Amino acid sequence: MVAWLVVLVVAVLAVPVRAELTLPPGFTSRVYVTGQGFDRGGDRGAARGISVATTLGFDRTGTLYLPRSGSRYLGGEVDELLPIYRIPVGGAQLTPESEWRYAYGPPLRNPEVGAVGGEGHVFVTSYDRDRQIGVLYRTRQGRPELFAGGTPPAGTPPLFRQPEGVAVDTGGNVYVADRALGRVVKLDPRGRVLDASYASVLRARALAIDDADQLWIGGDGSAERPWQDGAGQIWRVGAQGRPTLVLEGPVPTAIGVGPGGALFVAQRQTRTIFVVTPDGRRIEFARLEGDLTPRALAFAPSTAETRRAGIAGQLFVVTFALRTWYLNEVIQVSGPFDEFVRREGRPGTP
Repeated sequence: MVAWLVVLVVAVLAVPVRAELTLPPGFTSRVYVTGQGFDRGGDRGAARGISVATTLGFDRTGTLYLPRSGSRYLGGEVDELLPIYRIPVGGAQLTPESEWRYAYGPPLRNPEVGAVGGEGHVFVTSYDRDRQIGVLYRTRQGRPELFAGGTPPAGTPPLFRQPEGVAVDTGGNVYVADRALGRVVKLDPRGRVLDASYASVLRARALAIDDADQLWIGGDGSAERPWQDGAGQIWRVGAQGRPTLVLEGPVPTAIGVGPGGALFVAQRQTRTIFVVTPDGRRIEFARLEGDLTPRALAFAPSTAETRRAGIAGQLFVVTFALRTWYLNEVIQVSGPFDEFVRREGRPGTP
């Protein structure tokens, strides 16, 4: 036990403190999770980073969950059984020899961390490409249990074909975006279907819930693959349950609600992170330099535990370099998000 703690402390202290982002005044960034030895170039250690992680989420203690994701969008490949990582507060540096220490539960087929519930339940989506059947798991204490989806009764279509983003509202209702079916499914807190087509959005993929329990949906639109250029869309579903198109443009790679209920969007094609206001304005927040590109983002929740840890309300971004797309790092961005949103989001602000 003592030896394991020593390894963990050394790994955290070894994490680099620089990241290649251009940020507003008052903001800083540092590498929070990285790795060594995962380079496919043959010279282990030549490039830093962990294997592909396309989603991430936090529980109330500040523990970070991220998947070693599979290739959901490449046809003709064998689906992979891959782990979910659980990263302690403070970050980590993984190696092929040490990554098992961070594994959370058994490997799953092409897993994605959809959302982390208030009680620490990690919602994970999984997709079987050959059978075209998707599953939503709820993982508790490392044990995944079927929450919705899976093999349907004979003669009935599957609930999910390619489930992607997940969001949970204050009432415990769960929303799941299915990219293949182009819709969002609404489930009750026990996993029962409330509305199998709560919203129809072409290639719906990313979801987020704001402070007013409004659902935000990021869709790939005309892009057949998330990394391709196309007419992406961002939708908002208000209290009346009607989707409203808020913004169109390049595909939204990831979305997340930050302090004050503002929606932050990562965009791969433009290598930027920006804020979307309720009236559809786009406010640039960060630009990634060189060939650094965003892949996912999430905010740490504001709780007693995360405030003590100094990460409450801070932004975490999964990034990769185009030359080594298979290696990812998680970057922590710290600063006065509330102040930035209030200042830049005022009506009439250019």
